[in-house]
Amino acid sequence: MSQTVASRAYNRRDSVDFRKTHEQFGGLSNMASGFPLEVNGVHIRTSEALYQACRFPQNPKLQSLIIQQRSPMTAKMKGKPHLQETRPDWDKVRVKIMRWCLRVKLAQHWQIFGALLRSTGDRPIVEESRKDDFWGAKAVDEEMLVGANVLGRLLMELRGELRGPNGPQLNRVEPRRIPQFWLYGEPIGVVEARASAQELETVLFGQQVICSPPAAVMYGKK
Repeated sequence: MSQTVASRAYNRRDSVDFRKTHEQFGGLSNMASGFPLEVNGVHIRTSEALYQACRFPQNPKLQSLIIQQRSPMTAKMKGKPHLQETRPDWDKVRVKIMRWCLRVKLAQHWQIFGALLRSTGDRPIVEESRKDDFWGAKAVDEEMLVGANVLGRLLMELRGELRGPNGPQLNRVEPRRIPQFWLYGEPIGVVEARASAQELETVLFGQQVICSPPAAVMYGKK
């Protein structure tokens, strides 16, 4: 997805839109709790904290400070005083990093997050925002939302891949091929989901029934 993304208009009646995390589709938000992650052995409470930490690969202490926060909004705010330390290619790589974060969230919450994505059907997914019309879309009236909606479009992209013939392969997440893709000074490795006997889930992808491994996660370095 290009960094120059044209705005689109979305009708609320025809879309799945989310703004607050406690709403029906609030789990699609990066701010949603209940989707803890683990990357390179590091426990991370939300995909928002993971995304924000990736902004500062050369500052492990700041990454740690961001990740330690209990609130995803606080995690985001901890980076604000250090924006001058943002990786110089951030605008070029941030969409790639967000795509990766969403895939990690799916791999490690295969059953719940996968079911949430599938429950949106074929409708457009839109993050409603009062301020941000890059990741989300702003309300222009009671019916219409307008914005680039990059997060929503990444979620729709992931939904389509989940339904496709290669959907089961999404339980393995390769690191992004970008420079300095680091966490705590170490290159980020492969994220894989492994199933235990108690955690096997039968998921229907079109007409193909597969057993999908949702939970226990192991990590390796490439």
